[in-house]
Amino acid sequence: MIPTLSGVHHLKLPVSDLTRSSDWYRTRLEYTVGVEFTEQGVLRGVALHHSNGGPMLGLRLDPERAAATAGFDFFSIGVPDRAALEALAAHLTGLGESHAGVHRASLGWILPHLHDPDGHEVHFYTEESHTELGEDPLTIDNPRETAAAREREEAR
Repeated sequence: MIPTLSGVHHLKLPVSDLTRSSDWYRTRLEYTVGVEFTEQGVLRGVALHHSNGGPMLGLRLDPERAAATAGFDFFSIGVPDRAALEALAAHLTGLGESHAGVHRASLGWILPHLHDPDGHEVHFYTEESHTELGEDPLTIDNPRETAAAREREEAR
């Protein structure tokens, strides 16, 4: 039996400062707080909602885990196409956020190296693809180097 699944319900990140992280996702990506989770009267987490297609995002106050996972990219948030990704990159740059710009990736285009206040790397990846998947698995050797080489070829 194949279970029925309907996608990712939410993503959850450990954070060291709930207010700071909530504010960052709100001001950079237009998330809004939809649910607050308290324990013994203390705010310990929030569920953030996005009005234009972004996944629900949970932030959980857990400073030790936040520190231990800094630098890790837990997820890539989908963006419709390369034009939308370019617009997002410009928006983030306008807010003073550092990132690596839009680049060709294995299947689509990626905007990597954006970091939230705890140092979690937030990636954005296009739903639009430049490579079609077939019935057999696609093997990509050295994905970053291969994508960079193809990007240089396209620039010529």
